Amino acid sequence: MNARFLPIYHDLSTRRTTRGFTLLELLVVLVILGLLVGYVAPRFFGQVGKSEVKVAAAQIRALEDALDQYRLDVGRYPTTEQGLAALNAQPTGEARWQGPYLKKAVPNDPWGNPYQYRSPGEHGELDLYSLGKDGQPGGTAEAADIVNW
Repeated sequence: MNARFLPIYHDLSTRRTTRGFTLLELLVVLVILGLLVGYVAPRFFGQVGKSEVKVAAAQIRALEDALDQYRLDVGRYPTTEQGLAALNAQPTGEARWQGPYLKKAVPNDPWGNPYQYRSPGEHGELDLYSLGKDGQPGGTAEAADIVNW
C-alpha cells in the first residue's frame, strides 16, 4: 500500500495545549497600566499648558514684528481704536499703508481670547498682551498674563 494514503495518527500526549490569560493576570496588567497612566499623564498634561504659554509668547513676537513693519510704512503704530485689525485692512485715511502685514487674520491667543493692544501703551510705545488661560488680568502659572514688555 502506498504510504501517502495511510492515515496519520497523532499522539494526544504530545499535542500542545494553549490556554488564555486568567482573570487575575488581566487584573494585574490593568493595575500596572493604571499606575503608569497615573504617573505619566499629569506630567504630559503639565507640558501642554507650558506649550500654550510658549505659543502665546511666539504669537506676540510675530505680531510685534508686523506692527514694526506697519510703523516703518505709516510712521507710527496703529492707534488703540484701529487695533490689530490695521495689520490686515487699511485703516481709513492711511495713505502710506502698504499691507497686509500678516498672511492670515490676527489669531486669538491659544485659549481663544483676542490679544489686547494699546498704543500708546502704559509700558512702552505699545502694549500687546494675552490675559492667559483664565482671561483675567494678573494670575499665576498658566493663568498669568503673557506680555511684550
